[in-house]
Amino acid sequence: MKDCIFCKIAAGDIPGEKVYEDENYYAFNDVNPQAPYHILLIPKKHIAKIAEIKEDDKELIGGLFTTAAKICEEKSLLDYRLVINNGEGVGQSVFHIHLHIFSGRPMTWPPG
Repeated sequence: MKDCIFCKIAAGDIPGEKVYEDENYYAFNDVNPQAPYHILLIPKKHIAKIAEIKEDDKELIGGLFTTAAKICEEKSLLDYRLVINNGEGVGQSVFHIHLHIFSGRPMTWPPG
């Protein structure tokens, strides 16, 4: 999507501190980190929110989690939290599905 900041970062049109990339996913450090490690992992295919996931996207969305695990293993992050915000009311500020990977500090429950 041409107006999506995350699509522009993945395409290299806007700078981002790349952590990982393959044919389906792009990961980069959050510009406003909430933990010592705060990585955003996106599918390169633009999907705005969970309600827009189609049957054909199941493998792509499932791959977010296996890719997150791979990134964490490569970074030697043993303990981490994965978060997807879905909708403005719960904190989604960029409407491109993305997985937050938090690590490097203790976290409490419930969040926020």
